[in-house]
This record gives sequence, structure tokens and C-alpha cells, in this order.
Amino acid sequence: MAKMTSAYANKVLKKLQEDKEFWANKEQECSTYIAATDEEPVIPEYDYAKVAGEIAAIDAKIVKIKHAINLNNVNNSIDVDGVSMTIDQILVKMAQLSRRKSVLDIMRKREEKRRINSGAFTTRKTAPEYEYINYDLELVKSEYERTDAEIAAMQIALDKYNQTFEFEVED
Repeated sequence: MAKMTSAYANKVLKKLQEDKEFWANKEQECSTYIAATDEEPVIPEYDYAKVAGEIAAIDAKIVKIKHAINLNNVNNSIDVDGVSMTIDQILVKMAQLSRRKSVLDIMRKREEKRRINSGAFTTRKTAPEYEYINYDLELVKSEYERTDAEIAAMQIALDKYNQTFEFEVED
């Protein structure tokens, strides 16, 4: 068993993914070759069993690390502004809040009244139309700031946890 933090585990996963891409690229580039019928072929060095074995070994390591991260995320809690949540709950909540923050961002940028452009080349004359917001703009701006602060508090708590808490990863 090896001990690692979530931050370190993610660095290891990134390195493993790079290694896997190397072997997959080798397989893509070297598993076939083209030769003219009147020339001696240049056959690239390629050993299917070796490449497949390397990819399988990397995949096995990735599975073990991701499993350990998942166990860590569901079995450990941290406090965020007086509320205890598991890591996986925080990740889900942060994603939900980020989507909500995007909606609020659009809403907070709207003008209270906006003229609708009906086009420059209309044949009939119509009265101008306006689009009005149907909400309290200041409330939306306030909600955006509150949501942003809540995401930031979760991110700070999660970053601290990811840098310091160690968990076991099967070798």
C-alpha cells in the first residue's frame, strides 16, 4: 500500500495517462507499414504483446488509484462554513452551484428594459417592442455574489484537504 494525497494522486494519474498515450501512439504508428512492391520494406519496431501489456499495466494502476480516490471521496468529510459534507457531496454541490452561478451571471448582466430590434427592412410599421426583466436585479446580483462566495469556500476547503489528507492506494 502506498500513501498519497488527492493532489499527488491526480498528478500520478496525469503521468499515467501520458504514458498510456505514448504506448497507444506507438501502436497506432507502428502496427502497420506501407511498402512499395519494388522496394525493401522498412518495418517499424513493434511488439503487440509488449505494447498491449504496457497499456494493460497502466490501466490497472489507473483503476487502483481512481478507486482509492473514490473511496476517499465517499468516506471522508470536511467542514465548510459549519456544514460537514463528504468530498463527493462537495464536488456535486460545487458543480450544481457553478451551473446556477452561470445562469445568475447572465441574469445580472441584463438591462431592466431593452428594445427588441425587429429588423431594419420591415415593410409594415410597428410600434417598438421592449423586453423587460421580471425579477429584482439587485436580488439576483446579491445571489450571484453569495453563490460565488459559497463556491470559493468549498474550493478552499477542498484544496486544503487535497493537499494534506493522505489515503491508502493499493500497489
